[in-house]
Amino acid sequence: MKHAIIIAHPNPRSLTHAVGNAYRQSVEALGQQAIVRDLYAMRFDPCLKASEIPSPSGFRFEADVVAERKVLADVDVFAFVYPFWFNAPPAILKGYADRVFSMGFGYEPGMGGTESLLDGKKLISFTTSGAPDQWVRDTGALQTLMTLFDRHLGAMCGLQVVDHVHTGGIVSNITEEAVDDVLAGVRRAVSAHFGELARRDATPLRTAT
Repeated sequence: MKHAIIIAHPNPRSLTHAVGNAYRQSVEALGQQAIVRDLYAMRFDPCLKASEIPSPSGFRFEADVVAERKVLADVDVFAFVYPFWFNAPPAILKGYADRVFSMGFGYEPGMGGTESLLDGKKLISFTTSGAPDQWVRDTGALQTLMTLFDRHLGAMCGLQVVDHVHTGGIVSNITEEAVDDVLAGVRRAVSAHFGELARRDATPLRTAT
């Protein structure tokens, strides 16, 4: 099994990056392959180009999108790792989805609409926020984001949404013990969903907060 770990945070020493590293190490410990797509380090351009919008006259993707799709072509699991900014993914991640997972990779024209192209592949997300878990849950912020991002991307592209593990109440002076707890949660999620004994044909979406 091959995992693409897509990280959206500008600080390589952030908790977000630590989560991505823990995910990679856990996957590799299972004997599976992982590739890291650090969007800020890549200087990925999130701006959709006019030429990339499907139209009756056709469309053409820029070289960076074509190259990224080749990197992701044989991936089995897409793991998105990012912070909540204004209760939404960072703009660079939304733009990555707009450009990379769109027509020709995530879906194609079909009878009366579109047909998914990533059927059988999986999506899992790990997010953090400064707002406490209770606030994120009670206001519906997490469920709203999951509907607009996780579930919509999954439905359009045929991805199985495996899990969304969220940790709230993250502050700049987070303790070492709290970081350890977050990373332990990442390891548990990887083991539960991708461990040899836990592998299943279908895994229902749950929300861990």
